[in-house]
Amino acid sequence: MSASVILLLIVVALLALRQNIVIILAVTVAYLHLTWGDGDLLYMVEDAWIAIDKEALLSIPMFILVGAVMTRGSIAKRLIDVAIAFTQNLRGGLGAAAILSCAVFSAISGSSPVTLLAVGAVLYPALLQENYPKRFALGALTSGGTLGIIIPPSIPLIIYGIATETSIADLFVAGIIPGLMLTGIMVVYSLYMNRDMPTPTAETRKSLRTALMRGGPAMFMPILLLGGIYSGYFTPTESAAVALFYALLVEMFLHREVGLRDLYVIVQDTVALLGSIVPIIAIAMSVNVFLATEGVPNALGAWLQANVGNVVLFILAMNLLLLLVGMFMDTISALLIFGPLLMPVAATFGIDPVHLGIIMVLNLEIGLLTPPMGLNLLVASTAFKEKFSLVTASVIPFIGLMLLVLMLVSFVPWLSLALL
Repeated sequence: MSASVILLLIVVALLALRQNIVIILAVTVAYLHLTWGDGDLLYMVEDAWIAIDKEALLSIPMFILVGAVMTRGSIAKRLIDVAIAFTQNLRGGLGAAAILSCAVFSAISGSSPVTLLAVGAVLYPALLQENYPKRFALGALTSGGTLGIIIPPSIPLIIYGIATETSIADLFVAGIIPGLMLTGIMVVYSLYMNRDMPTPTAETRKSLRTALMRGGPAMFMPILLLGGIYSGYFTPTESAAVALFYALLVEMFLHREVGLRDLYVIVQDTVALLGSIVPIIAIAMSVNVFLATEGVPNALGAWLQANVGNVVLFILAMNLLLLLVGMFMDTISALLIFGPLLMPVAATFGIDPVHLGIIMVLNLEIGLLTPPMGLNLLVASTAFKEKFSLVTASVIPFIGLMLLVLMLVSFVPWLSLALL
């Protein structure tokens, strides 16, 4: 039996035993070194140390803390009130407000599950109370929650930047237009599907002026972050520290919604989450080092150049591969493994690394909505106490919209690179 078949059987067995992704990656890397490498597992330790010895990684725990602080406080509710006030004169405006709330909140938290939980906890019961179809409410919030991984600041874009040594600031800027496109097409679809819904009565209308005054400090954060990065006042890593300081300032001293006891719990939860993210980064980077040492990306690029030779076919094949990967792998692992593998191959077809990063994140964003491993499906099913099959069916129309944007961004690089 060949070594490749044995490795495949080991991975399948670990998956069947429901082992953690960290265990699966560690066993895979060890087997690669023992079978095709020089047999020295010490390289795994060295690669792991090099992988986590990067300044950009400091931004990840800080952005997670930002999302946790805002979820614990009142920023999410205030942002939702602003979105509702803006759209309340439109038929189906509450559905559009759900999408806009997800977009604005994700522009602060940088996390898809955090966005889904924070916005969904408020708007899911509100949508049902206003007699919006349950399937639409589930689909809009579950799909809108994915905007957190493409709208900057985005943790997956940071991971891709670290894995491929691509400018994180450029990736953040490149995600703006695709993020706005996704938000816009979802809002238009929501308004069309709910065009027969009544507008709010005078008694339930929200004052736009009051909503803006209450939500103004929270809405200023995306301007502060992106403006600071784009103008060069601070790096993406420094922007995470600025965001955390600003979130604590607003929630602890202005809104007075978060106390020291709350902060202690928030830090505990963040550390527990990092305990699952950092080992994945460390071990997956060892896979990349091994593949690069063995010349796999260059060999793959040469084979594709000789056998495909057409950038259109390559982009279609790459999108298909990434959509399949997104169905079975989490976003961080997929970016860490396939980012460095695909970047040199894409370069042979003239695809810019920043453009490639946006394509990859868009594909994996769709992966958050596809079974069996779609994270947002699992989170929504648990948070809203609905059947997994119902949640899965609810996102199908939104997946179609996201595929349309994916194709446009894939074949029109200007949409990603125009602001650079």
